[in-house]
Amino acid sequence: MNISRSYSSAVRDDAARATEHRIIDAAERLFLENGYGATTVTMIAAAAQVSKQTVYNSCGSKAELLKRLYDVRLVGDDEPIAFGDRPEIREMEALTDPRALLVAYGRVGGVLLQRLGPLLSVIIAGAHAGDPDLVRHLQTTDAERLIGAAGVAARLTELNALRPGLSEDRARDIIWTMNSVPVWTELTTGRGWSVDEYANWIGTAFADLLLPRD
Repeated sequence: MNISRSYSSAVRDDAARATEHRIIDAAERLFLENGYGATTVTMIAAAAQVSKQTVYNSCGSKAELLKRLYDVRLVGDDEPIAFGDRPEIREMEALTDPRALLVAYGRVGGVLLQRLGPLLSVIIAGAHAGDPDLVRHLQTTDAERLIGAAGVAARLTELNALRPGLSEDRARDIIWTMNSVPVWTELTTGRGWSVDEYANWIGTAFADLLLPRD
């Protein structure tokens, strides 16, 4: 084994990751300050103190950079571990008490919206204004969120936990609608709820709506 070559490769990898972090952080700051459409790759490069070509080499086009930023914020880091394989998700999926499962899901949702809520608000605004990049991005993230909601609804079906008369599809739609940026924004920004208050409420609300009433 060539130790010198391995060390050099590791140094290059660390430098590349550090550069990507600077680009992602700069892009997020500018997207939140100026909006997606008004932010250019030139502006991102200047804020990250790199060349435009470095931005393209590291993260791709502006649309690809937005997706990379979203994915990193979704999981909380840039480690190559899928969201569904994260320990907190595995622990939640292993729960057999339906109310505990929904409370845990609410906590996870609160954490995710804390990371992604401001960025998603920018994306939603831009999509509604007709930006094609953001329309496509919002369609993708909404579909991913629907898959997550469907997984929780399916788990409740496995546990025979849905209240009488409530179908799995309807449970999925309730989860998908409530666990959304507009609801989170209205309560945290509009009404001043803390992240913990939102997370605690959403889990309890899921349980009250989806599980049998005592």
